[in-house]
Order: sequence, then C-alpha cells, then structure tokens
Amino acid sequence: MKKATFIIIFLIMTFSGFSQDDWFGFNRYKSDNERIIVSMDFPEVVFMGNSITDNWAYYHPDFFSSHNYCGRGIGGQTSAQMLMRFTSDVIDLHPKAVVIMAGTNDVAHNTYWVEPDRVVDNIVAMCHLARANGIVPIISSIPPCAAFRWHPEIKNAAQTIVDINKRLRAYAEANNIVYVDYHAALADKQNGFLKQLSDDGCHPNPDTYYIMEELVLKAISEAVK
Repeated sequence: MKKATFIIIFLIMTFSGFSQDDWFGFNRYKSDNERIIVSMDFPEVVFMGNSITDNWAYYHPDFFSSHNYCGRGIGGQTSAQMLMRFTSDVIDLHPKAVVIMAGTNDVAHNTYWVEPDRVVDNIVAMCHLARANGIVPIISSIPPCAAFRWHPEIKNAAQTIVDINKRLRAYAEANNIVYVDYHAALADKQNGFLKQLSDDGCHPNPDTYYIMEELVLKAISEAVK
C-alpha cells in the first residue's frame, strides 16, 4: 500500500469513529452487539481500543475471525470515552478476556489535557469492571509515538507515553494482570515508532500488526489458562 493512501485511510478511520451527538461512540457497534447478544455467539476475546485497534480489525479481519476475537476500536477515542462504553462493547458480549489498549489520544489531547495518572485510573477502572463481571483483563502498553500529525503542538509525547506505560506495568504486576508490551517491540532508541513499522509515527503499518499478534496471542494464552 502506498504511503499516501495509508495515511488517508488512517485519517478517515481516526476521526470518523464518533460524532458530536454520540461522543462516547455507543452507536458505532450497537447493531453488531445486538446481533451477538441475540445469537449468543459470544467472542472469546474483545479488543477495546482506539484507531490502532480499529485499524487492526480492518487490516487483519482473518486474525479476529479465526480466533473468535472481536474488535471494538473507535478512532480518536480517549480512555474516558472507552470507559463509558465498556459495558455495551465488552461486558454485554460476555468474552473470556478483554485486551485494553488506551492512552494515545489522551496524550494527544484529543478532547482535553488529561494527567497521566487519570489515564491509568481509567484503564484500572476498566480492569475492575472486567473482573467484576468474570472477564479476564489484559493491559496493553501504549505503542510508541513521538509526535502527533493532527496535534503537532504536543511536546514530549514519547516520554509521557513511557511514563504512563511504567505505571500500567506496575499496576498489572501488582494485581496479577498480564501486560502486553507492544512499546518495547515497536520503539526506536528515542522511544518513537520505528520508521519501517509506521508511516505516520503513531499508527502501525498493516504488516506491523503481525508483530503485535504474536505478542498478544501469548498474552491471551497466559491470561486465560
């Protein structure tokens, strides 16, 4: 795929996931959620996230269908928005586990400035909700990103992401939750995204998801055994 075409697709998926009259994104997966609930064909694992997760399901649909996984990513969303739709997009689908990837858009100030601790709090809240409903939470690191093309004024993004990931790892280790470290596999020495793995410096290229899939499959196997 040519770089320009990939970037156009990413921009469309990043900013078309939710609208002002559905700020939390409740309607994005409403019909598919209803289909799953009626059929009782519940997924093994739900992937909760933003455009990185949304693109993953778009570019690698066979990965999701072959494992009975369900993608619930919405482009541009922050951790607070994901927390608000967690019941309808995760709990109501009765998966065995949920893979939570959040934080990129908080760091990018997509809605407003959120302190790193509040990002961690939102992810912790999702973990609490999952466990309270018999769902195994799996925490993903925020993938690397040194700068945001849609918010170029944001500085020190790479270090902020590293700091949040340290907090997430510490919480996971203290609470017996499996942690998936995508960041370590995808980052360069400056904690930006390896150039060969991302065209825009924040979103994985389609083939980069193969690296992430190898990591998450191990994490899921460990978490649900």
